[in-house]
Amino acid sequence: MNMSLFDRGPPAKRGMSGHHSPASDTEVWLTPPEILWALNAFDLDPCAAPEPRPWPTAARHIVKAQDGLKQPWTGRVWLNPPYGGPQIVGPWMRRMADHGQGTALIFARTETAMFFESVWARASALLFLRGRLHFHRPDGTRADHNSGAPSVLIAYGQRDRAILHCCGLLGHFVDLSA
Repeated sequence: MNMSLFDRGPPAKRGMSGHHSPASDTEVWLTPPEILWALNAFDLDPCAAPEPRPWPTAARHIVKAQDGLKQPWTGRVWLNPPYGGPQIVGPWMRRMADHGQGTALIFARTETAMFFESVWARASALLFLRGRLHFHRPDGTRADHNSGAPSVLIAYGQRDRAILHCCGLLGHFVDLSA
């Protein structure tokens, strides 16, 4: 089985376009660990998977039941928000932009109002990832199908811009800090 981070072949017929297939038995999809390793340590994940999680995403984890939107955010934040339309992702991305320190992973839906409001207008840099990601199940196993859409890493703050620029992940880097 090819365990590469990205699927470079033709798109799968059953992508995770809602971050999971309708036939899936979970709503929890974990960030591939290779992405987290490339981006260094984070202080907070306000959208963390419940325990037991196969790898940490940050020093402090806030799970769904604790409602990360209502909790204080401190330090460098890792944000892989709940997937859905802009109405789901939007509040998380506004909060991330307001916090201004960390990196987010979302689908590259660059034409949406949310993207214009919270990314184009406020982010420091973007890394459009090459190929389509394969997220992981709660037990750490890699999903059979790719995510169904292109993904982008979004840096907020100059430290995260620099980390994103040098992280070594394949994709196209766009500096928005100028």
